[in-house]
Amino acid sequence: MKRSPLLVIFITIFIDLIGFGIVIPVLPFYVESDRFNATPRSVGLLFASYSVMQLIFSPILGRLSDKHGRRPVLLLSLIGTGIGFLIMGFATTLWMLFAGRILDGITGGNISTAQAYIADITTPEERAKGMGIVGAAFGLGFIFGPPIGGILSRWGIAVPFLFAAALAFANATLLYFTLPETVTADHPARARSPESRWALMQRSLKHTRLAFVLLIYFLFVIAFSIMTTTFALYTMYRFGYDAQHNGYLFLFIGTIAAIVQGVFIGKIVKRFGELPMVVAGALLFTISLFAVPFVGPRAGGLVALLLITGLLSIGNSLATPALTSLTSRSVGRGEQGSILGVTQSAASLARVVGPLLSAFLIYSATSPPQHISDNSVRATFWTASAIMFIAFLAAIYFMRSHAAEYNETEVAPVSS
Repeated sequence: MKRSPLLVIFITIFIDLIGFGIVIPVLPFYVESDRFNATPRSVGLLFASYSVMQLIFSPILGRLSDKHGRRPVLLLSLIGTGIGFLIMGFATTLWMLFAGRILDGITGGNISTAQAYIADITTPEERAKGMGIVGAAFGLGFIFGPPIGGILSRWGIAVPFLFAAALAFANATLLYFTLPETVTADHPARARSPESRWALMQRSLKHTRLAFVLLIYFLFVIAFSIMTTTFALYTMYRFGYDAQHNGYLFLFIGTIAAIVQGVFIGKIVKRFGELPMVVAGALLFTISLFAVPFVGPRAGGLVALLLITGLLSIGNSLATPALTSLTSRSVGRGEQGSILGVTQSAASLARVVGPLLSAFLIYSATSPPQHISDNSVRATFWTASAIMFIAFLAAIYFMRSHAAEYNETEVAPVSS
């Protein structure tokens, strides 16, 4: 495995996710500040616009990286992210905020390209460990990003956006001078004929092996999105926690994710393989989501809450890099960027569905309206648990029906 390029990719994703994490705690307050006086609905639409753009453009960026190389696409995406943050930082009207966020969503779908780069420089046996680097960078980015955003906001509500822009441009400079290209003239991706995004999605879903991986990944992200959207409301209702307390909890979740995916994934996949990791991760995720409504100040307290969130983080951290690795191993070297772009599109769609579903559930079982209750907490987290249970059953079936194929050193790719 080539260590130096992996280190550069890790730093690239890490800095990118710090920038993303910086704006998470600040954006709602920024939108509703005196500068814009926007409604909470505008805040939701602003968050959704980012995911919708990633849904549309992640496969396009992945396909462009197959055709023109990983390096220029990564470079372009970082520059676009920097410009998007600049627009938001200097915005004076609501439409400028949407323009900056939409631009960031269009160019910010670079995770699939980074994953394709990892696929280019790793062997099939090392693939899950390499993909774990992406997860570790995610975890660390969410550890450091939100606290940095909160601290910087003391000097002005727009300062975090300007700092995130500076990080993106610095990241682009680092990548330009240190990251070599992997899609060389003899790379299989160069020989592939162009294929439309919809044709690629249809072809992907026609193959049982790949369709199952995408389905399980989609369900994982929906459940995780429901959790992240409603978790702060749940802890506020049950424990009386504020934003600072929840920041500590997400710090705990992110730390566990970074340790599992950055340190242990390689050893675990070498011993057990990707498919058992997906099954185990889905089971832990299902159990932890189901258990959340039973926890409260008089029912286990903070210790129980930390235990459950720890299991949840471990489950997600085991399954996510394994699913990405299985996706990568399901296709040939010539379409890594394209298919991983489809994967990220599925994740982006799930990040639209999950928050919308959680927004309905957290209030649907309450009386009076617009107030959280025990019924709404159960409805929300048990729905997420049911979604994960379906993913667990699908993973078991998938492991039993396709384990022999993935036990081979190199899996035969799906054909067009």
